[in-house]
Amino acid sequence: MSDGEGPEGPRLISIRTMDIVVALLMLGAAAVVISDSLRLGMGWQENEGPRAGYFPFYIGVILAVSSAVNLVRAVLDTKGGTKTFTTAPALLQVLAVLIPLGIYVVAVAFIGIYIASMIYMALFMWHFGKYPIWRGALIGFAVSAVFFLMFEIWFLVPLPKGPLDEPLVPIVADFFKLLGL
Repeated sequence: MSDGEGPEGPRLISIRTMDIVVALLMLGAAAVVISDSLRLGMGWQENEGPRAGYFPFYIGVILAVSSAVNLVRAVLDTKGGTKTFTTAPALLQVLAVLIPLGIYVVAVAFIGIYIASMIYMALFMWHFGKYPIWRGALIGFAVSAVFFLMFEIWFLVPLPKGPLDEPLVPIVADFFKLLGL
């Protein structure tokens, strides 16, 4: 696909462009880490050891140096400009998964993780897997029940709950305790 045209359609973006974008984003992230480490203090405190920003500062420096190297390599790479990173149809396939995932994350904040997960898994299996909706709902329920058992009962780590999860939690907890789990 070096001619910019592939079986899935015309090139949307080149590898070189994405390398430059990612290197710049990583340089930005490194700048945030370094500046926050300096704010926290990145030195060595006598009789106490490293301050809070000590290790993050050096991780930020390593990230900045490696990103700068990648940026220079990408700018100098003439072959990468002719190679396809993605096409429009391929990007649409990624967005078909990414957009529902974003909706799921927002839904967790409003309705809680257990109900949102059941709905997400059921719809995902129905749409992408072509399973009957009842099977997706059943598997979504089973996975959410296992996560509830594992986190809420065994590890005692509460996960985000919303108005739909909150009334169900004591009922489900009592059910699992009745089973001896």
